[in-house]
Amino acid sequence: MSIEHTVAVFEQQAVACAELGSPLYAALLHAAAADIREGGPCAAAVAGHEDDAGPQAVALRLLGGVHALVLTGRAPELAAHYPSAGGSVDPARPDTAWPAFRQAVADNLPWVRDWLTRPPQTNEVGRSNLLIAGLLHTLGERRLPIRLLELGSSAGLNQLADRFHCSSPGYSCGPADSPVQLPDAWRGTPPSWLPARAEPLAFAERRGCDLAPIDPRSAEGSLALRAYLWPDQPARTARLEGALRLAAEVPTRVEAVGAADFLAGAEVAEGMLTVVWHSVMRQYVPAEEWARVEDELARLAASSSPTAPFVHVAFEPRRIGDRHRFVLAVRSGTGPVELLAEAAPHGLPAWPAEPGWTAA
Repeated sequence: MSIEHTVAVFEQQAVACAELGSPLYAALLHAAAADIREGGPCAAAVAGHEDDAGPQAVALRLLGGVHALVLTGRAPELAAHYPSAGGSVDPARPDTAWPAFRQAVADNLPWVRDWLTRPPQTNEVGRSNLLIAGLLHTLGERRLPIRLLELGSSAGLNQLADRFHCSSPGYSCGPADSPVQLPDAWRGTPPSWLPARAEPLAFAERRGCDLAPIDPRSAEGSLALRAYLWPDQPARTARLEGALRLAAEVPTRVEAVGAADFLAGAEVAEGMLTVVWHSVMRQYVPAEEWARVEDELARLAASSSPTAPFVHVAFEPRRIGDRHRFVLAVRSGTGPVELLAEAAPHGLPAWPAEPGWTAA
């Protein structure tokens, strides 16, 4: 592919960042796209990645590498424009950060190019809002211990979702004093199937898988998680910091294995609710492996029973009509897939699915 493909990828990501509330990253990516076309430092940084497809998120990899420079004190001039490092950004003139950004890339090409080899892993804890909602929908009146199996766990932070506090007028779930607060969880009135005040969830087991797990307790791991967040979105930063505090207290397990192989060893358990969940990870799994994942999910569903139930909860992009939407889908046992809700890509806020949606 030509360099114009990479330029188009950066421009598309710039539009997405603007729509998702990051004027700083929108401005920087527009400028980086022009720099790539002109053969500047950003072109040198992405050299060799011209054939990377959109889902490989080369633009977010570049941003993550530069953010890591800022967070480790290697780009002090740029830090002055990054709220995550104590700086400030003028929403009306976010492009003022561009000269310092370009210089940071030019001065640290080996560092930035190394980050281009890493898949972005924000481990966005806001998506737990949907995962917990899907779990509450399937639980109903049952109060079974929960065995959680998470696909694409990254650092395993969403395995701690029962320790987060989700809230909206007419809805509350999780400890009110949690360090992870997910307010304004629902736009307007929450769906009727959500309890006004959910009973505490009992997680008996929590483990997951990821091809490249991150240790959130390590300095390197926590830096990666912080770097992939967007520096002008303090609410997301606060949620991550709270989740990192919880991760230091509550053990989770993330195996370095693909999703299909991870599920191949799983079975339902008598007297427990076995839950497989995942959020915005399917796009990174090759089609042939995902076919194996679906076979394993079907096997688990077929083996479920009233005393050993199985549930699959997914918050993933889906094509609904002529649009891609981020949708909460739930399937209990061998029952039908239910499309319950839609949400912003980072999980907040959510809103009930429109009547008539059907699963593809």
